[in-house]
Formats: sequence, structure tokens, C-alpha cells
Amino acid sequence: MKGDTVLAAVSRRYGPPDVVTVADVPRPEPRDDEILVRVRAAAVGVVDGLARRGSPWYARAHFGALRPRFPVLGCDFAGDVEAAGPAVSRFGVGEAVFGTIAPRFGAHAGYVCLPEDGAVAAKPFNVSYAEAAALADATALCFLRDKAGLRSGQAVLVNGASGAVGSLAVQLAVHFGAMVTGVCSGPHVRLVRKLGASSVVDYTRTDFTRAGRRYDVIFDVAGTSSFLRCRRVLNAGGVYLTTAPSPAIFVQMPWTARFGSRRAVVAFTGLRPSGEKRQDLLVIKELAEASALVPVVGACYPLARIADAYRRVDAGHKKGAIVVTMS
Repeated sequence: MKGDTVLAAVSRRYGPPDVVTVADVPRPEPRDDEILVRVRAAAVGVVDGLARRGSPWYARAHFGALRPRFPVLGCDFAGDVEAAGPAVSRFGVGEAVFGTIAPRFGAHAGYVCLPEDGAVAAKPFNVSYAEAAALADATALCFLRDKAGLRSGQAVLVNGASGAVGSLAVQLAVHFGAMVTGVCSGPHVRLVRKLGASSVVDYTRTDFTRAGRRYDVIFDVAGTSSFLRCRRVLNAGGVYLTTAPSPAIFVQMPWTARFGSRRAVVAFTGLRPSGEKRQDLLVIKELAEASALVPVVGACYPLARIADAYRRVDAGHKKGAIVVTMS
């Protein structure tokens, strides 16, 4: 109903986790072709932390130059269809769904609206809302399948293998038939092995770029290495993938695409068309329902404690996804 308000995590200025407070915001109203989703759970990711801080400085072109353009953050969600516009035919009221509104924000709230042909799909029946929110980020699928063209039998290293994206990347690489090495800290070695990695490197003890092994694909989810460091352990025709934009990678990507036998690739998967992201959600749903992809949720916080969720994300070295749940 018009005039209603809902609770949301709101930040009116850039800063540490404490700038985020819970406040009432207007409840969104679906347009003719939109669904209104009652959010049950939403992921709190690294991008949310960067947007909250307004860093790096050049990202403020999207986040807002002087103050947040998106006072309510959050992209990946799971919940129930509360209402639907008259032109909607794909979803019915009460249906459980999961998806993403990236590159927009606003999922750290009681409700979100998005087009029925947006990046949204029926929730996998065998996972919770919190787990579905953790699955809604298709970054790992896009990088390994589309950017690397991963094939069975290839050797893959995932740096940051225990995190939200890394834990899915390990499982997807195994699903594609790759031989997977995971890089993480000592406390998470058992988890990464359980996810299917055939070998695990504890980065606090060993530098994987000097361990004597070579790879066809290095997926640097943690963003703690570089193409120049990893090039020496890439096989001919190999590719270094990273989720961390930097001036160096923006130069290296077009250069290595034309010269040499090893490529450097960075991509902004949230900027892809909604139709592509929706198809990825359907793939993820199928894999999750077949238990080929198991979501890893490191911690759940109620919305009232979202500042604590941000502190956990900012601290790094986390296990799986960090999720906020709505009452």
C-alpha cells in the first residue's frame, strides 16, 4: 500500500560500519511488469563494503562523488513474491525466489522491486533463504565458464577458496572436471578440501607462486596476487582471472589479449544484461538442487546487527558468505 514504510539498513555518508543504521524507508510499489519481493535474506559482500566506504576513489563515479548515491546497499537476495504487477506472468504471489538487482543496490531492506524478466528465478527447493542469497552471485560461474572457458582435465588454482565467491568457484571447477587447488588460511583448509579441492595451499605457510606447480587457470578471488607474479606459474595458453580492478590489470588485459601466450582478465559480472544473469541463476538452481553446488554461509546476522556483518566482511579471511536476515 502506498505510504507504507519498511525497515532498511541506511547509510547517508561514507565511513566505517557504524555509519549504517536501521531506519524506515518508503515501501516500493511494483510497476505493471514488476514483482515485489519480501526479502528474507540478503548477502553482505565485499562490494557492499566498498560502496559503504566509497572506495577506491574512482568507484565514486558509480557510488556517488560526495555522499552515497545508494543509501540502502545490498544486491543479492532471497525472499517471497509479495505482489505482482498486472503484466506479470512468470511468478505468482507467495513464490520463493532468489536473485540480484546489481548493479543497483537496495536489497538490505524489507522489500525490493524488480522486473519479472530481471535477474530473478525460483529459489532452489533444498536450500534456506540465507543459502539462496549466498548463491545469487554468479561471479564464479561467469569467470570460469565464460572468461576462462574452463575444460575438463585442466589445472585450476582458486586464491581465496574459502570465501563467498571462492567456495563456489572450487565447486564449479570440480563440476567442470578440473583438478582444483585451493588457497586459503590454515583454519579453512578442511572446508576447502570438503568442497572438492584435490590440494590446498595454506598461504600463511606457502607462496603458491613459488611452490613449483603450474596451472591453466588462476582465479584470484582474494585479489592478493597479480598477473606479473602468477605469470610464471601459468601454462602456455593459461589465463589469470581477478575480481579486483586495478590500473595494472586494465593495461595488462588488452595487451595480453594480443601479445604473448598468457592472458590477464578482469570482469564486472554485475554489469551484464539481466537476461544473462537470469540464465546463470537457472544453472545455479539446477546445480544446487542436484547437490553439485552447496552454498557456504559463514555467518547470519539480523538486520539490526548489520554493522556487525560489515565488520565481519571488512575483517577479511571470512568463511563463505555473510548474510543478513529480515524479521
